[in-house]
Amino acid sequence: MPWQTERTRKRTGLASALAAVVVLLLTAIMLVLFHVVYPAGLGPRQPIPFSHRVHVHVKKISCLMCHTTVMEGRHAGIPPLQTCMLCHQRIIKTYPYILELRQTFAKGKPVIWQRVNWVSEFVYFDHSMHLRQGIDCSYCHGNVTMMDRVVAARKFEMGFCIDCHRRKNATHDCFTCHR
Repeated sequence: MPWQTERTRKRTGLASALAAVVVLLLTAIMLVLFHVVYPAGLGPRQPIPFSHRVHVHVKKISCLMCHTTVMEGRHAGIPPLQTCMLCHQRIIKTYPYILELRQTFAKGKPVIWQRVNWVSEFVYFDHSMHLRQGIDCSYCHGNVTMMDRVVAARKFEMGFCIDCHRRKNATHDCFTCHR
Protein backbone atom coordinates (compact mmCIF):
# COMPACT_ATOMS: atom_id res chain seq x y z
CA MET A 1 0.00 0.00 0.00
CA PRO A 2 1.53 3.34 -1.03
CA TRP A 3 0.25 5.33 1.97
CA GLN A 4 2.18 3.04 4.39
CA THR A 5 5.51 3.64 2.67
CA GLU A 6 4.84 7.38 2.75
CA ARG A 7 4.05 7.14 6.47
CA THR A 8 7.21 5.07 7.03
CA ARG A 9 9.27 7.67 5.16
CA LYS A 10 7.81 10.45 7.31
CA ARG A 11 8.59 8.52 10.50
CA THR A 12 12.13 7.81 9.32
CA GLY A 13 12.62 11.46 8.38
CA LEU A 14 11.21 12.60 11.73
CA ALA A 15 13.41 10.13 13.62
CA SER A 16 16.49 11.32 11.68
CA ALA A 17 15.68 14.97 12.38
CA LEU A 18 15.11 14.20 16.07
CA ALA A 19 18.40 12.29 16.26
CA ALA A 20 20.22 15.22 14.64
CA VAL A 21 18.72 17.65 17.16
CA VAL A 22 19.71 15.37 20.06
CA VAL A 23 23.28 15.08 18.72
CA LEU A 24 23.52 18.87 18.34
CA LEU A 25 22.21 19.42 21.88
CA LEU A 26 24.61 16.86 23.35
CA THR A 27 27.51 18.44 21.45
CA ALA A 28 26.57 21.88 22.76
CA ILE A 29 26.30 20.55 26.33
CA MET A 30 29.69 18.83 26.02
CA LEU A 31 31.32 22.03 24.74
CA VAL A 32 29.87 24.02 27.63
CA LEU A 33 31.00 21.40 30.16
CA PHE A 34 34.45 21.28 28.57
CA HIS A 35 34.86 25.02 29.13
CA VAL A 36 33.60 24.76 32.71
CA VAL A 37 35.85 21.83 33.62
CA TYR A 38 38.82 23.05 31.57
CA PRO A 39 38.56 26.84 31.65
CA ALA A 40 40.68 29.12 29.50
CA GLY A 41 43.87 30.41 31.03
CA LEU A 42 45.40 27.09 31.98
CA GLY A 43 49.15 26.98 32.06
CA PRO A 44 51.18 25.05 29.52
CA ARG A 45 50.38 21.39 28.97
CA GLN A 46 53.02 19.28 30.70
CA PRO A 47 54.46 15.96 29.45
CA ILE A 48 52.85 14.22 32.43
CA PRO A 49 49.84 16.01 33.93
CA PHE A 50 50.39 17.13 37.51
CA SER A 51 47.76 18.82 39.66
CA HIS A 52 48.93 21.01 42.53
CA ARG A 53 45.26 21.24 43.54
CA VAL A 54 45.03 17.48 44.09
CA HIS A 55 48.40 17.10 45.78
CA VAL A 56 48.41 20.24 47.96
CA HIS A 57 44.78 21.22 48.47
CA VAL A 58 43.06 17.82 48.48
CA LYS A 59 45.82 15.52 49.79
CA LYS A 60 47.36 18.21 52.05
CA ILE A 61 50.95 17.51 50.98
CA SER A 62 53.26 20.37 51.98
CA CYS A 63 54.98 22.31 49.21
CA LEU A 64 58.25 21.61 51.02
CA MET A 65 57.79 17.86 50.53
CA CYS A 66 58.56 18.29 46.83
CA HIS A 67 60.29 21.67 46.61
CA THR A 68 62.94 20.65 49.12
CA THR A 69 65.57 23.27 48.22
CA VAL A 70 63.37 26.34 48.49
CA MET A 71 64.25 27.11 52.11
CA GLU A 72 68.02 26.81 51.65
CA GLY A 73 68.69 28.04 48.16
CA ARG A 74 67.84 30.47 45.45
CA HIS A 75 65.63 28.14 43.47
CA ALA A 76 62.44 26.33 44.41
CA GLY A 77 63.39 23.71 41.88
CA ILE A 78 61.39 21.05 40.14
CA PRO A 79 61.47 17.85 42.16
CA PRO A 80 63.20 14.79 40.71
CA LEU A 81 61.09 11.78 39.78
CA GLN A 82 62.45 10.00 42.86
CA THR A 83 60.33 12.40 44.93
CA CYS A 84 57.18 11.40 43.03
CA MET A 85 58.08 7.75 43.47
CA LEU A 86 58.16 8.11 47.28
CA CYS A 87 54.38 7.86 47.08
CA HIS A 88 53.66 6.48 43.64
CA GLN A 89 55.63 3.28 44.15
CA ARG A 90 52.64 2.24 46.27
CA ILE A 91 49.77 4.64 45.55
CA ILE A 92 47.52 4.58 42.43
CA LYS A 93 50.24 2.71 40.55
CA THR A 94 48.07 1.76 37.57
CA TYR A 95 46.54 5.17 36.76
CA PRO A 96 47.69 5.81 33.15
CA TYR A 97 49.72 8.97 33.87
CA ILE A 98 51.24 7.47 37.01
CA LEU A 99 52.09 4.38 34.99
CA GLU A 100 53.83 6.62 32.44
CA LEU A 101 55.69 8.36 35.29
CA ARG A 102 56.79 4.99 36.72
CA GLN A 103 57.98 3.76 33.31
CA THR A 104 59.94 6.98 32.73
CA PHE A 105 61.53 6.60 36.17
CA ALA A 106 62.37 2.93 35.53
CA LYS A 107 64.15 3.89 32.29
CA GLY A 108 66.13 6.58 34.11
CA LYS A 109 64.81 9.24 31.76
CA PRO A 110 64.06 12.76 32.98
CA VAL A 111 60.73 14.45 32.36
CA ILE A 112 61.25 17.71 30.50
CA TRP A 113 58.69 19.99 32.13
CA GLN A 114 57.50 23.18 30.46
CA ARG A 115 58.72 26.17 32.43
CA VAL A 116 55.95 28.46 33.70
CA ASN A 117 57.71 31.16 35.74
CA TRP A 118 61.07 32.78 35.18
CA VAL A 119 63.09 35.82 36.02
CA SER A 120 65.52 37.39 33.57
CA GLU A 121 69.04 35.95 33.64
CA PHE A 122 70.57 39.24 34.78
CA VAL A 123 68.43 39.32 37.94
CA TYR A 124 69.51 37.67 41.17
CA PHE A 125 66.53 36.28 43.05
CA ASP A 126 66.66 34.09 46.15
CA HIS A 127 63.50 32.20 47.12
CA SER A 128 64.80 31.28 50.58
CA MET A 129 65.49 34.91 51.52
CA HIS A 130 61.94 35.92 50.61
CA LEU A 131 60.39 32.96 52.47
CA ARG A 132 62.44 33.76 55.59
CA GLN A 133 61.02 37.30 55.41
CA GLY A 134 57.50 35.83 55.52
CA ILE A 135 56.56 36.39 51.87
CA ASP A 136 54.03 33.72 50.95
CA CYS A 137 54.61 31.92 47.63
CA SER A 138 51.11 32.87 46.47
CA TYR A 139 52.03 36.57 46.52
CA CYS A 140 54.16 36.05 43.41
CA HIS A 141 52.89 32.75 42.02
CA GLY A 142 49.15 33.07 42.64
CA ASN A 143 47.03 30.43 44.35
CA VAL A 144 49.00 27.44 43.06
CA THR A 145 47.26 25.20 45.61
CA MET A 146 44.10 25.46 43.49
CA MET A 147 45.75 25.02 40.07
CA ASP A 148 45.50 21.83 38.07
CA ARG A 149 47.90 23.23 35.47
CA VAL A 150 50.10 26.01 36.79
CA VAL A 151 49.64 29.34 35.08
CA ALA A 152 51.97 32.32 35.49
CA ALA A 153 50.14 34.65 37.87
CA ARG A 154 52.19 37.68 36.83
CA LYS A 155 55.19 38.79 34.88
CA PHE A 156 58.24 39.20 37.05
CA GLU A 157 59.29 42.65 35.99
CA MET A 158 61.29 45.26 37.83
CA GLY A 159 58.25 47.41 38.64
CA PHE A 160 56.53 44.54 40.44
CA CYS A 161 59.62 43.87 42.54
CA ILE A 162 60.31 47.53 43.33
CA ASP A 163 56.68 48.08 44.43
CA CYS A 164 56.90 45.08 46.73
CA HIS A 165 60.24 46.22 48.17
CA ARG A 166 58.77 49.67 48.85
CA ARG A 167 55.69 48.22 50.59
CA LYS A 168 57.87 45.93 52.71
CA ASN A 169 60.50 48.60 53.44
CA ALA A 170 63.15 46.42 51.79
CA THR A 171 66.25 47.74 50.06
CA HIS A 172 66.04 49.49 46.69
CA ASP A 173 69.77 49.17 46.07
CA CYS A 174 70.26 48.14 42.44
CA PHE A 175 73.04 45.70 43.35
CA THR A 176 70.68 43.66 45.53
CA CYS A 177 69.08 42.19 42.42
CA HIS A 178 71.52 43.14 39.67
CA ARG A 179 74.82 41.51 40.59
